[in-house]
Amino acid sequence: MAVFRSKPKPEPTPAIHSLLGKDVFFKGEIHTNTHSFRVEGVVEGTIHSTGEVSIAPGGLVKGTIIAKHLVVTGRAVGTMKISDCLEIHGTGYVEGDVEVGSLVVDEGGTLQGLCVRRGQTGTDAANVVAKGGTLPGTRHPDSDPKKADVNRS
Repeated sequence: MAVFRSKPKPEPTPAIHSLLGKDVFFKGEIHTNTHSFRVEGVVEGTIHSTGEVSIAPGGLVKGTIIAKHLVVTGRAVGTMKISDCLEIHGTGYVEGDVEVGSLVVDEGGTLQGLCVRRGQTGTDAANVVAKGGTLPGTRHPDSDPKKADVNRS
């Protein structure tokens, strides 16, 4: 007699609740609450979300994004306040002032501007070193043995 074991079901991918299509230009303010929102066109203004916002390849947001989670494979330019995680994938480009809970930048992704982790003071933020890449105009501390200890006083 064969015994069948049920495999645990994988968690479903979150559904996209709202979509701004490829050829659509929207100017103004968008509130999505906990629903996910995907931008394939252009948004000029402000997006407020307590859920996930994703910017698709070819998508552009110019303005302010306040969200729980932001995934960028397109372009975001402006001010971003992300309470949980900002993900910048290989084709993603983010420019501006960014406040995040956590940050993930894939190879090829670009972050141009100021990035601060939520809850850190200005002096704490100055001691943060990004792993896996460098910011424009900076050198990795390992490149100069005299400056290997970034927390020196």
